[in-house]
Amino acid sequence: MKTTVSAIQWMAFMIAGSIAAPIAIADIYHLSPVETSAFVERTIFVLGIAGLLQGIIGHRLPINEGPAGLWWGVFTIYAGFVGTLYTSNIETLRELSGGMLLSGVFFFIFSAFGLIQKLAKLFTPSITFIYLFLLILQLSGSFIKGMFGLTSGVHQIQITTAILCTIIILLTFYLGQVRIQWIKQFSIMIGMIVGWLLFIIFGIAPEVPKSHSWISFPEIFSFGIPKLDSGIIVTSFFITILLITNMIASVRVMEEVINKKETKKNTRYKQAGFISGINQLAGGLFSSIGPVPISGAAGFVSQTGIKSIRPFILGSLIVTIISLLPPIMNVMSALPAPVGYAVTFVIFTKMVGLALSEIDKTTDRQITYFSAGIGFLIGVGVMFLPAEATTGLPVVVASIINNGLILGTLFAVITEQYLLWKKKRAK
Repeated sequence: MKTTVSAIQWMAFMIAGSIAAPIAIADIYHLSPVETSAFVERTIFVLGIAGLLQGIIGHRLPINEGPAGLWWGVFTIYAGFVGTLYTSNIETLRELSGGMLLSGVFFFIFSAFGLIQKLAKLFTPSITFIYLFLLILQLSGSFIKGMFGLTSGVHQIQITTAILCTIIILLTFYLGQVRIQWIKQFSIMIGMIVGWLLFIIFGIAPEVPKSHSWISFPEIFSFGIPKLDSGIIVTSFFITILLITNMIASVRVMEEVINKKETKKNTRYKQAGFISGINQLAGGLFSSIGPVPISGAAGFVSQTGIKSIRPFILGSLIVTIISLLPPIMNVMSALPAPVGYAVTFVIFTKMVGLALSEIDKTTDRQITYFSAGIGFLIGVGVMFLPAEATTGLPVVVASIINNGLILGTLFAVITEQYLLWKKKRAK
């Protein structure tokens, strides 16, 4: 019974954190309501399958898969090419499907030649600290805007929404600290349910969309046969490297949370890389969004204390099944976005502690502080750049500059490796 309830909590966390991306992308590409619903269902299906594969065969850790922010950014950038480089939105989506398929192939190549293990060695405690802090800083703006009700088309703070979100946050924090173990473990789900009820009582919860079928299987190549051009080939290569960076960081952080040390960590990264390749192929095959292990899962496990892999695997299975049932998917998609942001805000406060704890494991604080200074200044700095600043740049460059998390982490890695090399040479 306890495992089942924990699985349902995992399911709610997975869907709440993933539903926004496919809806936003569908809006950018002007998909019809029917196409949007199908796109959301296919994306959730791929995420459920991806979580199952990683949990059973890949890294075997309770890390949920979510729509990769890098792919989300590329989707957004490529939407600006409709009518110029590509004749229609559907043709553009076919290119992106081809890009995800190619990314899967690149994942296989990196895994087969042991390159992922070499990249993993660059993720020292210093880099993990910098990565986590940049992740928190990058997402904090979205959390605050969401909890204030500042969605697309709304530019003024919604007082009722802000007050209700504050109540949800305080309640979830309190439940996570009580001595009654089962309440503490299910604090996230309780917070979601209470928050949803509050939004319904105050009449600001979205209506549940009507469904026209009881079951719907994901369609293969929904937008047509994928295409590839030189631009998407180059983009896919660099996106794959950055996705590998994201994957390694998520695995590293979760290992620390559950205190799981293995002598064969390199094998774990290799397995995770192969499965990530399969997951990218699934993203292209089912015309959805390429998935990536979500670092926020570490905060979820830290908040709930549920470290077992079994509830996670069962939760991923439930997500996969629900994605095939439009009536249930419609209910889940009606969860008010501010409620999801509020409980995620609580989860990410745990990430601050996880980040700071990494500093204690460093061997040279001066190198850590200098690398952090470079990473933070560059990473946070580009977060303040206006969206139109990267217009006209190559897609690969624009997608990296638009992601302060990745750019800051990359510069931190380069800085730390240079300083370590210089220190070693001085000896």
